[in-house]
Amino acid sequence: MTPEKDGISTAESLRSTRTYGKIRCHNPTCMERLEPKKGDKTIKCPTCGMEFRLAWVKDGFPRIRGPVWETNRKIAEEELSRKLKQKEGK
Repeated sequence: MTPEKDGISTAESLRSTRTYGKIRCHNPTCMERLEPKKGDKTIKCPTCGMEFRLAWVKDGFPRIRGPVWETNRKIAEEELSRKLKQKEGK
């Protein structure tokens, strides 16, 4: 038997926290919640700038297929050059 609080079970209380139609950014330092529009092929995180390809499991249910390599490679190269400049400046 599951414990009940305020007359609802644990499973029922967790159900209210689920978010359908939203995904999280796969950048471990970001984890921003993203909400793509129906039918979008890609989505870009406004916080870290990473871009991901999307697949639609069913209407209103997106999943991340993988990164958009051109965008993410550009971000990685910029970050590397910034860190190398910092290292040279020390």
